[in-house]
Amino acid sequence: MTDSIAQPNESFELIAQYFRVLGDAQRLRILHCLQAGEQSVGDIARMTGASPSNVSKHLALLRANGLVGRRQSGNCAYFEIAAPFIFDLCDSVCNGARQRLERESALLGQA
Repeated sequence: MTDSIAQPNESFELIAQYFRVLGDAQRLRILHCLQAGEQSVGDIARMTGASPSNVSKHLALLRANGLVGRRQSGNCAYFEIAAPFIFDLCDSVCNGARQRLERESALLGQA
């Protein structure tokens, strides 16, 4: 989004779709689990405390939007990050949130 005048409307729609997909805490937890590498639905369910069916539902949406990939091995499906740029975005948002919390904490300490 460096040159907003030159961006076609389709680009803005795709970017907005990424933000909609990332706007769910459970999907962010799933992506965080996959940051360590390929995981099965059962592994992700154990790490997040969610049910396997809930994890599968979120993985399907993440996959449909190109953020995760799927590999089948026998009866088990394994998922991995397909769009590593997503972690740069998450890091930027986390740093911004941390700075905001630090500012607000400092303001509360002054009161």
